[in-house]
Amino acid sequence: MADQTGTSAENDHRSVVGERVTVALIPKVRDELQRLQDRTSLSKTDIVNRAISLYEFIDAQLRADREMLIRDRSTGETRTVVLL
Repeated sequence: MADQTGTSAENDHRSVVGERVTVALIPKVRDELQRLQDRTSLSKTDIVNRAISLYEFIDAQLRADREMLIRDRSTGETRTVVLL
C-alpha cells in the first residue's frame, strides 16, 4: 500500500542505526550484567539500552521535584528511591 508520498510502507521501513559505545565495567557491575542476562535472557545491548532509558526517566522525575517510591506488595512497606 502506498502512502501519500507514493512510497510503499515496506520501502519506508528503515533499520535503525545505533551508536556503538565501549565502556569498561567494574567487576561488580560486570557480574550484575551477567546475572541480568541469565535471569532475563536479554542481550547485553538490550539490558544497557533499557538501563539508560530507565535512568533518564528517573533523573527527569527527580529533577521535576517528584519522589520515586517503591512498595513491597507483601508488607505494604514503602521506601523512597534515592540516587546518589
